Amino acid sequence: MNLLKALAAVSSMTLLSRVLGFLRDAVVARIFGAGLYTDAFIVAFRIPNLLRRLFAEGAFSQAFVPILAEYKIRRGHEATRELVSHVASLLALALLVVTVLGVLAAPLVIYVSAPGFSGSPEKFALTVQLLRIIFPYILFISLVSLAGGILNTYSRFSVPAFTPVLLNFSLIGATLWAAPYFHPPVLALASGVFLGGVLQLAFQLPFLKRLGLLPKWDLRLRDEGVWRVIKLMGPAVFGVSISQISLLINTIFASFLATGSVSWLYYADRLMEFPTGMLGVALGTILLPSLSKHYADQSHEEYSHLMDWGLRLTLLLALPAAAALALLAVPLISTLFHYGQFTAHDVWMTRQALVAYSVGLLGLIMIKVLAPGFYARQNIKTPVKIAVVTLLATQAMNLVFIWRLKHAGLALAISLGACLNAGMLFYQLRRHGIYRPQPGWGRFILKVGAALAVMSAVVWFAAGPNAAWLKWSGLVRAAHLAGVVTAGAVSYFATLVWLGIRPSQFVRRAAE
Repeated sequence: MNLLKALAAVSSMTLLSRVLGFLRDAVVARIFGAGLYTDAFIVAFRIPNLLRRLFAEGAFSQAFVPILAEYKIRRGHEATRELVSHVASLLALALLVVTVLGVLAAPLVIYVSAPGFSGSPEKFALTVQLLRIIFPYILFISLVSLAGGILNTYSRFSVPAFTPVLLNFSLIGATLWAAPYFHPPVLALASGVFLGGVLQLAFQLPFLKRLGLLPKWDLRLRDEGVWRVIKLMGPAVFGVSISQISLLINTIFASFLATGSVSWLYYADRLMEFPTGMLGVALGTILLPSLSKHYADQSHEEYSHLMDWGLRLTLLLALPAAAALALLAVPLISTLFHYGQFTAHDVWMTRQALVAYSVGLLGLIMIKVLAPGFYARQNIKTPVKIAVVTLLATQAMNLVFIWRLKHAGLALAISLGACLNAGMLFYQLRRHGIYRPQPGWGRFILKVGAALAVMSAVVWFAAGPNAAWLKWSGLVRAAHLAGVVTAGAVSYFATLVWLGIRPSQFVRRAAE
């Protein structure tokens, strides 16, 4: 399979999911605004969502996929099928226990994760109620991540990439049609999350059956493969998901700030997830299985070449995305969210957070490429050390920035922490000889920089004054934004082509 085509397919599915995600957030913002109800839902949803990213998509995927790829290449289908059943059985049992404990301990969880809410009994009680409805989502979505890891290892990238669309459909339906039947209406969102988890798991099971890898209940705690996954998974929690831990701590800080701060950070983070999902997550998804197979085959040269390919694509696509987020912050936020209860003040506050987040976009996406370079080799120690340093540095920056920059300071700390994380990962990959840059990096950076300068100038002049975007109708905003984005994209890629960069230079086949 051509990795560039695979990246395009995954990115397309991710684009569909993100567009629906923005539609979902726009609907929620219009109905609920940025206040008590959205703050409560965001905190309640963030906790199981954090666990999903932390254990399922983060540590679990990075520990499971390399071992699954090794079994596939070296041990054959039957041994691979048994590994899948053993791991799935243990995972399901562990998740069931976590879910029950989470529901029972919901008040304590909210008190720890958002202690500022305890000062408002109404907000605290509502958040606890929402969390109890949402928490079982972690059970379903973690099994979805298990299925997605299997499908990605067998190069069925599009199915896991499409799956999140079902959650967005569920939440949009809950907001538009189910909300009037709940009291308070925000409880409909929690029910939509629960239903979305069920739908996503049900969607992926038939594809596993076609591969002959549909898990069966077979709990074997002494299985060698299971213990290898467990041993890799524990430390990988820190190595892969440090940004998620920082986001949770940011929620704690933000809960003490003005009402709306949690929501402003959330909406800015959602905009950041657009490029990180389309590029960072997509690249990490297709790189990890191929890197794992190259390592299992002891193809060290191909391993390094594949990482070089990923880093060049990251630089090529992440830099213009970061510039666009900073330059078009108000146009993006006003077009997507400035309706109903989402006021002009909310737009400006969200803009501050988005500009701060854009500083670290390149670092956030680089981590998605650099971290698999270690985990595909089943090397956990190095990323864990880097993650701990990054976490401590990020929290130190939080304490410094929050006093003057408020919620935007929390976003800036996340960004600078991501850049530090990526820089240290890159240094260690070079130091250990795992990654060796291919010739031509200097000329490549100069060409990308020139195209970026052209694009930034075009976008700046085409967008016009920010104040105008707050006065236009939604249709005018959308049309103008589409024109500005198109002009920026055309100017950027046209400049790259004029300077000699072609798509054919990035064609590369996946490891079989």
